[in-house]
Amino acid sequence: MTIMQTAARIIEEGPICDNCMGRQFARLLTGLTNAERGEAIKLSLSLEAARLMKEEGYKDLLEKLAPSNSYACKTLNASCEEEECWVCIGIFDNLDEWVDRAMQALEGIEYSTFVVGTKVSGLLAENEEILWAECGADYAEQLKTELNREIGKRLAARSGKEVNIKMPDVVVMLDIAEENIILEIRSVYVEGRYRKLVRGIPQTRWPCRKCKGKGCQSCDNTGKQYPESVDELVSEPVIEAFGSDDTKFHGAGREDIDALMLGAGRPFVIEALNPGRRDYNLSDLEEQINSKADGKIEVEGLKFADKARVQTLKNSTADKVYKLKVTFSAPVTEDAIRSALEDLKGNLIEQRTPQRVSHRRADLVRKRQVHSIELLEYHQDHAIIRVDCEGGLYVKELISSDEGRTTPSLAGLLGIDAMVEELDVVDVKI
Repeated sequence: MTIMQTAARIIEEGPICDNCMGRQFARLLTGLTNAERGEAIKLSLSLEAARLMKEEGYKDLLEKLAPSNSYACKTLNASCEEEECWVCIGIFDNLDEWVDRAMQALEGIEYSTFVVGTKVSGLLAENEEILWAECGADYAEQLKTELNREIGKRLAARSGKEVNIKMPDVVVMLDIAEENIILEIRSVYVEGRYRKLVRGIPQTRWPCRKCKGKGCQSCDNTGKQYPESVDELVSEPVIEAFGSDDTKFHGAGREDIDALMLGAGRPFVIEALNPGRRDYNLSDLEEQINSKADGKIEVEGLKFADKARVQTLKNSTADKVYKLKVTFSAPVTEDAIRSALEDLKGNLIEQRTPQRVSHRRADLVRKRQVHSIELLEYHQDHAIIRVDCEGGLYVKELISSDEGRTTPSLAGLLGIDAMVEELDVVDVKI
């Protein structure tokens, strides 16, 4: 079927605008807008329709063209006006209105790049499917693709911002059915390291076990199991800095709630959700976080990151260095402790999932390496031990044996009960 034959079939379906006509042939010729294509096709079709009328007295094609083309209308000497396009319902006559809506929605938002997306209404989607079913879609472009491009060009000119398809700061979503603009703002990611200097603070927010975050008498209607977390101590200044709705905290592993995180600190990324601002002096932010945390945590080395960095942290295997305060159920000599630690050094430890986490982890036997382990201090009632081990080793159970679920263990080698009374994470090697 030729282009003119296809165009004639399209015209038979009803009045159609230049954009919608040209869009059916968008893949055939570059360097033109769909409106330019459509105008050219309808002009050619009008010429053929005029020839048919003059030479053969056939007026049918010209009459069908008249509601969509002023030249056809004039040739018929008719007082007709171009009618609304049945495919797009006149949306291409109102592109500037959508640009106005977008500019209003973007007011107060800090961004450098954007892309336009479209959620078409059911009626527009159905109209497009009817047209393709009747006339073919071999060379056609989707309605929403053209809308995204044409409004994107106008919005770029109005705002002075650039279109970035791969990683825009803002997605400007046109909701055609609701005649509304929805903004999808890309998160801001800030990477750093934190030290936790007091015990009893979890890494992330912990909903109340009884009410699941709704608020009850047990949690004083806070919805929280613990009053604060590393996440929340970092979050408040970040929300204020970037004008975001909330944050998500992504840590490279986590320490127990009763453990300190010392040394160089644990790597983390804080994600500012739906930010109104994208730029901030991170040295100032670091100072604000540390000041408000009041000695509970410290952050350092803040720098901007991206979403990919979150997955890198989550998927990285990090060896850990711990300092442990260990107590024993019976007197034990320094020589006995050193001998047992020597047996553990360089050993491959088999650990069945500890009882304390069995409710949230599969019951498996995992093998992890102890790179080195040494006695730092010996006292009559306790010992200070340093452990350098493979990530994923349950260091408390390395000491206690967890009723034989970890082998070998310090308790098992000594033949008495041993328990970690205090645990400090000294280094996270990522």
